[in-house]
Amino acid sequence: MPSFVIDEKCDGCKGGDKTACMYICPNDLMVLDVDRMKAYNSEPDMCWECFNCVKICPTQAVEVRGYADFTPLGASVMPMRGSEDIMWTVKFRGGTIKRFKFPIRTTPEGEAKPDGGFGVGPGTLNDQLLFTEPASLKADKLWTLGD
Repeated sequence: MPSFVIDEKCDGCKGGDKTACMYICPNDLMVLDVDRMKAYNSEPDMCWECFNCVKICPTQAVEVRGYADFTPLGASVMPMRGSEDIMWTVKFRGGTIKRFKFPIRTTPEGEAKPDGGFGVGPGTLNDQLLFTEPASLKADKLWTLGD
């Protein structure tokens, strides 16, 4: 089930031109209705259910049905984002509540290296090597079909 916005909770990120959910959505599906100052999912069929909009919403106005691997049918899931971690609260049909806490990041903000610290490999768009290979595979050389 795609993301949906609870109108009563959404404040349009207090009148900005771009809401938090619009900023974070990888498919650019979230849109701000300027007349009502409410966000909504413009193309629910294209939603990946990635939970990005749910996690970033400051008013917890966006919801997505939880995946079956951690929330059974009829259960609800709500993330609460802190500065260091996300607390996931799962409420089961029988009323049982379980909470799971995961760190947001493992490196300080701004310290993540785009190449993972492996350095840029010899790979280009025209060969079979990936960006950090062979270093990321802990190899000196990778065999290719031409070798």
